[in-house]
Amino acid sequence: MRHLGLKARMAIVGSILFAFYAVAAVVVMGVFGFPLWLVLLGSVAFVGVQYKVGKWMALRTVGAEDLPEDRYPEIHRRVESLSRSMGIEKPRLMIARMGVPNAFAVGRKGAGTVVVSQELLSQLGPDEVEGVLAHELAHIRNRDVVMMVLGQGVASIVAIVAQWAVLLTGDNDIADFFLAIVVGQITQMLVMLFVFAISRYREYVADSDAAEAIGGGEPLARALEKIDRGNQRRNESAVDEQVNALCIFGEERGLARLFATHPPIEKRVERLRN
Repeated sequence: MRHLGLKARMAIVGSILFAFYAVAAVVVMGVFGFPLWLVLLGSVAFVGVQYKVGKWMALRTVGAEDLPEDRYPEIHRRVESLSRSMGIEKPRLMIARMGVPNAFAVGRKGAGTVVVSQELLSQLGPDEVEGVLAHELAHIRNRDVVMMVLGQGVASIVAIVAQWAVLLTGDNDIADFFLAIVVGQITQMLVMLFVFAISRYREYVADSDAAEAIGGGEPLARALEKIDRGNQRRNESAVDEQVNALCIFGEERGLARLFATHPPIEKRVERLRN
């Protein structure tokens, strides 16, 4: 069975997220008296708006523009070929000046967008660029962006409910206000730990799918090493933290790895070469 490990992890994490959401829904229905259908409808609308706004903000933040086909015909041809072999529609291709070599995908099957930085196209060879593109197409095919937004939506909903629970059970003074903020942040962070964990595993899956699509892992491994070296100058990056979670490179070190959306580059490269 394809990606059995991912499906097992998704089942576990999905159950945990559902449990968080179920508790939040019960609290909302109990405190405000809202019917279940209204809570569900509000949640779907909240996540839907978050998805649309997040996609728009990601493209706007980096100043992404359409990748002209007359200047980059080979890239368009490669993406069209890869998309066909991976069973998805060719996504919209865009380019941005990010200050560092990087790329990311937003959207879903049939409505995906892949953004590459000008620095990536200038620093990587054609086969390495193809490896990066295949990785981003794998994210679209596997609905990784949709799952990330869904997880973030659940985390936000649970955090908001936790904040209101503190405010409604307290004395409504200034201390309760600051306590609600702290409780909301801690609750959201706790839920996002599970989302980040599955996100890191999804990067391995996207690497594997990309290697399969291009006939080997070496081009993507070399690309990741070059991207890693290029991203050492993090102060030059024009990518904010929200967009960085979508990018092919987003490594953190030390304790911050618990909240990282990407596994260490060296482990990804080792897997690709093995």
